[in-house]
Amino acid sequence: MTKSPKSIPRIAGNNFQPDIIKERQDFITRETGAKIPHIAHSSIDTQSLIGNIENPIGGAQMPLGLAGPILIDGEYAKGHFYVPMATTEGTLVASYSRGMRILSTCGGAKTTIIERFMQRAPVFHFESAREARDFSPWLNANFEAIKAAAESTTSVGKLSHIEEYGVSKMWYTRFNYTTGDAAGQNMCGKASHAACKWIEKNYPGKLRFTLSGAIDTDKKHSHLNTLHSRGARVVVEATLKRDIVKQMTRADTRDMYRARQVSMVGGMLAGTTNNGVHSANGIAATFIATGQDEANVAESQSGITYVELLDNGDLYWSLTMPSLIVATYGGGTGLATQRECLEMMGCYGTGKVEKLIEIIAGTVLAGEISLSSAVVADEWVESHDKHGRNRS
Repeated sequence: MTKSPKSIPRIAGNNFQPDIIKERQDFITRETGAKIPHIAHSSIDTQSLIGNIENPIGGAQMPLGLAGPILIDGEYAKGHFYVPMATTEGTLVASYSRGMRILSTCGGAKTTIIERFMQRAPVFHFESAREARDFSPWLNANFEAIKAAAESTTSVGKLSHIEEYGVSKMWYTRFNYTTGDAAGQNMCGKASHAACKWIEKNYPGKLRFTLSGAIDTDKKHSHLNTLHSRGARVVVEATLKRDIVKQMTRADTRDMYRARQVSMVGGMLAGTTNNGVHSANGIAATFIATGQDEANVAESQSGITYVELLDNGDLYWSLTMPSLIVATYGGGTGLATQRECLEMMGCYGTGKVEKLIEIIAGTVLAGEISLSSAVVADEWVESHDKHGRNRS
């Protein structure tokens, strides 16, 4: 007879005390035979973990590198910045640093935030398509009351507008909020629930609602998020000087331009959500370092690259990131090491989220340029073979 597995030790209401954490550490060693001295050795104040994790047993140590400096010409981030990046991929930090040097030498990365919203997407159910369609005028006529109900749950979130999509006898909506320095997913969920309860109570007809009809596409990419931004829609652009690029990378801007054309066709064939090179690398590394919700890489990695080869051989390069979801307040941003990483860039706390958005956007563009030039110069494999393989 198979022995039933034992329950993980925990104490209700006291699950973050050192004694119960030590008990769980001993428990996993007894049950699996694995010794965990590195996991158990953590400098994190266990009381600071409340609300961030359950059943803690220690900390996961992640190598942290420093890339930069990068020159950002933004509306919120101005000047040179050093960027902490958490990764186990060799060559990554070096590559991003090289891209940052190229950008900085060419005058820096110019960043522009177009808009920033977070969504929850209730769907309203009716008896027929006609009743669903007739709900729309009432929804718009009562927007201010719906907005007041939603905003009664938060001192930060503001309901900006509601998108509407009719399908069958359902009326799909996307409630779009501004969320201050927080990413705001939970904030928007709570606010939308209050709004839906108000609608349910005050609508003169018969309806019911599902809080999320899935078109908010939380933690996954969608084309809808490319058009109607989830998180920040930010454009980062630079003009790469031909002589500088040739000197620093041994790649010619004309060849880099042709390579972008090839990648555009290949991306179309593959049906990719990003016609660039590897934005997820830079996003994931900065997200882990700064305490972002790492699952939001799924949305944030989406990108639209546009390049122009100028008459003098210089290369204009832009990257539009339609769904960059970051925070400088709440979630994991207040944990000790993550806060230190944000403080390196002057991005911890309230009033700093736009600055972080612009720095991450510049970082991602630096990685695109560095890897693209390595591929064109036929140094990609060589650099990975030399620096990116842990042979221990």
